[in-house]
Amino acid sequence: MIKAVKGFKDILPEENFLRSFILSKAKSIFEANGFKEITLPILEKTELFLRSIGEATDIVQKEMYTFEDKGGDMLSLRPEGTASVVRAFIENSLFNSAGPHKYYYYGPMFRRERPQKGRLRQFYQIGLEFFSIDTPLADAHIIFILYSFLQSINIDFTLEINSVGCPLCRPEYERALKLYYKEKLNELCNDCQSRLEKNPLRILDCKKESCGALKKDAPKIIDYLCEECKNFHIKVKQYLNYFNVPFVENHLMVRGLDYYTKTVFEAIAGGLGAQNAVGAGGRYNNLVKEIGGKDIPGIGFALGMERLVLLLDKLKFEIRPDFYLIILGESSLKKGLEIFKNLVNSGLKGEFDYQIRGLKNQLKKADKVGAKFALILGEEEINKDEVIIRNMENGEQKSIEIKNIEGVLNEAY
Repeated sequence: MIKAVKGFKDILPEENFLRSFILSKAKSIFEANGFKEITLPILEKTELFLRSIGEATDIVQKEMYTFEDKGGDMLSLRPEGTASVVRAFIENSLFNSAGPHKYYYYGPMFRRERPQKGRLRQFYQIGLEFFSIDTPLADAHIIFILYSFLQSINIDFTLEINSVGCPLCRPEYERALKLYYKEKLNELCNDCQSRLEKNPLRILDCKKESCGALKKDAPKIIDYLCEECKNFHIKVKQYLNYFNVPFVENHLMVRGLDYYTKTVFEAIAGGLGAQNAVGAGGRYNNLVKEIGGKDIPGIGFALGMERLVLLLDKLKFEIRPDFYLIILGESSLKKGLEIFKNLVNSGLKGEFDYQIRGLKNQLKKADKVGAKFALILGEEEINKDEVIIRNMENGEQKSIEIKNIEGVLNEAY
């Protein structure tokens, strides 16, 4: 038997129902805050990610699916969405349109990581990006949107924020990190030993227990921020309080991508093990320019769909039909299909028996598919212009006029 590739999985109807619920909530909140949807290609030139994410990151060095096509171009399946949005922003000259420049996206990303709970090699992200504005108020608004969305789907989470400084103040912090970790070199994992010279901030992002134990005494970037970055961070916190967004400061959070400047943030949820960030992002003021565009600032975040699904109570999202139409006999079929068509066109979910079997068999089927109500229609009911509605949970039933079916079903919810 041929099975799915390791780290890739089929998404079955029950989970797709959850995903649709999550996505509809996200779209509603994003659009209410002025964001418009953008759809991006899955395949990009590898250079895009080398220039944006950073050659010294684990994503570029170990995790990207990269190949040479027949024309000799090096291509990669996108490992994240921000770089692609920035590329689209530049290529389509979206900066020339009237602002604000606010975009959101949804789709699959690809990283060849070790599959585990909440982490697959093909995974889905919901994200948004906001260009052209570099103010603490913009950062606070973006974090507020993330907070509002997670609240709307009723999951427990903690919002953590930090500043990673700017190209002016970060080098001094990196030197302090190198001095601290050089004295503990033998206690670092192999990956972090190689990161020490190339990209010491990545050590703070390591999930291995040995490196995590060393992190708690490491220098904190808040002590190395320049005055501009320090004041910017103070204002972000002030405006988050204005938005009534609760947060905690985590001065050792750096995020796993090199393009971040100033504000970074994560939404942390319990019950997911080491992969406990359900949403995260930050400001990237130099990214547009680094990819080849104008000097335009940006900020955004992404949410992991697989992790959100794990946190939702699946029992609350069962795919159950609102009604099961029981048609008794061929002579009732025409009227039955007319009723069925009108109800599903109104937005109700329904099913019926294609074999038009007896009442007992159809009631069993209605119970098996989890229908909340059975609608029973025979010649006698048609002659009275009525239908019998049966509550499948308690067995109670009554006759109602056909014209009132939709209203009765909607009233029941």
